[in-house]
Amino acid sequence: MTKWLTIIGMGEDGLDGLSPRARLVLANGLLALVGETKAERHEWPQPFSAVIDRIRPLRGRKAVVLATGDPLNFGVARKLMEIVPFEEMEIVPHLSSFSLAASRMGWPLGDCDTITLHGRPVANLEAFIQPGARLLALTADAGTIPEVVRRLLARGYGASEITVLENMGGPREKRIQFRADDFAGGTFSDLNTLAIWCKPKPGAALLPRIPGLPDDAYVHDGQLTKREVRSATLAALAPYPDALLWDVGAGCGSIAIEWMRAARGAEAIAFESNAERLRMIGENADRLGTPRLKVVAGDAPASLKGQQAPDAVFVGGGMGIPGVFEESWAALKSQGRIVANVVTLEGELHLVDLQEKFGGDLVRIDVSYLAHIGPLRALKPRMSVLQWRAVKP
Repeated sequence: MTKWLTIIGMGEDGLDGLSPRARLVLANGLLALVGETKAERHEWPQPFSAVIDRIRPLRGRKAVVLATGDPLNFGVARKLMEIVPFEEMEIVPHLSSFSLAASRMGWPLGDCDTITLHGRPVANLEAFIQPGARLLALTADAGTIPEVVRRLLARGYGASEITVLENMGGPREKRIQFRADDFAGGTFSDLNTLAIWCKPKPGAALLPRIPGLPDDAYVHDGQLTKREVRSATLAALAPYPDALLWDVGAGCGSIAIEWMRAARGAEAIAFESNAERLRMIGENADRLGTPRLKVVAGDAPASLKGQQAPDAVFVGGGMGIPGVFEESWAALKSQGRIVANVVTLEGELHLVDLQEKFGGDLVRIDVSYLAHIGPLRALKPRMSVLQWRAVKP
């Protein structure tokens, strides 16, 4: 089928800023969503799902969608490609808010982390707060700004420089700059992009994206895969972009959270039955920048049934419960990885049996910490962990 849907990016300067190509397409479109044309005109419907409902029956007609900036940069085009094959559409981009913001700040765009907080939890910002990081963030509206400041202050990044770039590319463009710890409120345009230069104050916790966050980064009741073991576990699971992890017996959610932090678009489902730990998982996900972590309450293996097939599975608790391994292995995709940690003799026997039947590796992980014995020092061992790692054929 020929291209029937055109998505045109538009800036703050509106139709006056469109390229000749975009103007021609818009003038010849039989139906337009948002935009004054000689053709039939429709305002952008709310909620966004209504856009999909409006576009779906138009297949074969000349339809035009006007969007802001670059439609493929956290824009509408990605969503529309879920219902319209790319071969049937044309995308005419405008300068993205990120490109405009980078040029206003003099920051090479490739050196910046670009994120959107529009229609998404501000908690997503947490994973990007790193010393010296330069962030460009799309906001929902002016109300996003104080929430961003609150999170920077809570992390010890009060020295961070924040620039509010309003209405870029139009006659009302404005720039407001302040330190996070100097923020005193104010009136801002709802159409704004934030440029954040992250600067920690002395004593601020360093929470890198690589696995192995400090144990005290989490709210927990002791049911936590400890830092060194967690690092080895995530290395064995091997996070990659857009991959889905099942964290079975999630405890406080540390494995699932660090899986999601480690790779772009990585997703996770945390399975946990304890009510207090479920609360902890939610709090930790918010504090550490993974608010989209899906949490399933209930006992495994029943809670595993009907969930999206995973690319990787971690079993940190309950490996010996009848049906947990079987349900996890059956759901795991081909070439997916399974990793299980145990500390009891009974658990070790179970992993030895699984390794004999399904292959993979058995790895002993022993960690010792400095301890004092009177005036002397010694290394005190933690409980030994046996880890099974396997790949499903």
